[in-house]
Amino acid sequence: MSGLLHYVLLYVIPTVLVLGGVVTIHELGHFLAAKCLGTAVDRFSIGFGHALFSWRDRSGVEWRIGWLPLGGYVRFAGDENAASLPDPTELAAQRREIIAREGAQAVGRYFHFKPTWQRAIIVVAGPAANFVLAIVLFAGLFMAFGHITVKPRVGLVNHGTVAEAAGFRAGDLVLRANGRAMPDFDELQQFVSLRAGVPITFTVQRGAEILQITATPRSQILQSPVAGPQHGGALGILSSNDPRDVIRTRYNPIEAVGAAVDRTWNMVATTVYFLGRMVTGQVSTDSLRGVLGIAGVAGKVTELGAAGATSFGSMMLGVSVNLLQVAAMISVSLGFMNLLPIPVLDGGHLLFYAYEAVARRPLAAKVQAAGYRVGLALVLGLMLFATWNDLARLRVLNFLGGLFS
Repeated sequence: MSGLLHYVLLYVIPTVLVLGGVVTIHELGHFLAAKCLGTAVDRFSIGFGHALFSWRDRSGVEWRIGWLPLGGYVRFAGDENAASLPDPTELAAQRREIIAREGAQAVGRYFHFKPTWQRAIIVVAGPAANFVLAIVLFAGLFMAFGHITVKPRVGLVNHGTVAEAAGFRAGDLVLRANGRAMPDFDELQQFVSLRAGVPITFTVQRGAEILQITATPRSQILQSPVAGPQHGGALGILSSNDPRDVIRTRYNPIEAVGAAVDRTWNMVATTVYFLGRMVTGQVSTDSLRGVLGIAGVAGKVTELGAAGATSFGSMMLGVSVNLLQVAAMISVSLGFMNLLPIPVLDGGHLLFYAYEAVARRPLAAKVQAAGYRVGLALVLGLMLFATWNDLARLRVLNFLGGLFS
């Protein structure tokens, strides 16, 4: 029982809180934009499945709590099609029903009869809410705790590594990598890890000299206390352990928001670069994670946040801070992924609306339906692949294989 309780406390509850909260904010973005534009909404659900609790507000919106608390959804009035594909025949029938029931003036309140630009705003509001959530969380953490960084100074060059061959020396301060400023050692490591096999030109300060050093990171398995083992590029250098290289930055509210925007933008840029290399087969896909992988990360950061706590309050503070950081990062990922131009995602709907705005007519219903099926297959395939990665990372497949060997 203690083992089960341990698993629930460390993995299940943090995953539900993080995923459920991030997805709910995404749907809340759609909801608020729809309400601002006078769109009729039938339901807002926190969680999926059968309703545990439900009630209606004065505007007629049904609010419900589903039994599966991994997200939620908003359903617009008259939008019975799960894909939100406006079939012309169904729309004509729906228009007649609305006019007969509520009058011609009510047609404009329904989502599919809204102008294209309003539908686009409602759709893009979901991902936008995720980016805003990430910025708010990052800014709050920056204001509350500041930011501790280590200068990108080389503390040690391992023997026989790429860095040694390229000419790095202990004490070198890395200023730029491919022209991009390197503010701290963590960002330098992340930059290098995404570029295995790609030559990088480093601008290095060595004493009073400024040097240019070119090195190509070597692909190897990198160990992370949170993410676990995964492939990435490495130079073979360690950070400085000189206390003078440790910098703690305090932020006022404006500076915190600026730093949060910068971090969010860097995460998006990094994701774009990684996806580009992954699609072209230049990097391993083992870092893709599904729900199980997210649960593993949530569990690890919960453990790290609780480690060394001397009281219940300090433990909860450590756990909360770590989970808020994870929530911010997942929120950025969810917002970005939903903007990809794949039918069934928000970006796919925006693509259809762009065509409608240019051609002044909706894309043929058959084409939209076909695109939806292809998009659904792509998304489901990616989810299955990510889950396979999760199972392999958690060694579930090896365990099951051992049972039959």
